[in-house]
Amino acid sequence: MKAYQKILPEIMRLGASLLAISPQSPDKSQATLLKNFLQYEVLSDLGNLVARKYGLVYQVPEWVRDLYLSYGVDLPAFNADDSWELPLAGTFVIGSDGRILVSYADSDARNRLEPQAILDALRDR
Repeated sequence: MKAYQKILPEIMRLGASLLAISPQSPDKSQATLLKNFLQYEVLSDLGNLVARKYGLVYQVPEWVRDLYLSYGVDLPAFNADDSWELPLAGTFVIGSDGRILVSYADSDARNRLEPQAILDALRDR
């Protein structure tokens, strides 16, 4: 999220906007925005309705739930539901006509679309 924040001025210069969508409750999403000094919107996708439409939702396995809880991560409290579902980290560049120009998702949340790929897609549209 911070890497994308760094390219926000160039995204805006190219006539585009940036937003993040999170399964967290609005209060938790706002806290993420403030904690990371983000200058773009972080929207709440309660119940993963948007993520589900993009085919990104998965069920957190029982053993991972126990691990989360042992580290004090209460996913149901963060997401304001008891589903124990999360979206894969996905990045999409969507054209003004609604067409997806670039899509990227990875089961390892540490792997994200390189910011330069976003800029390239915006320049090429």
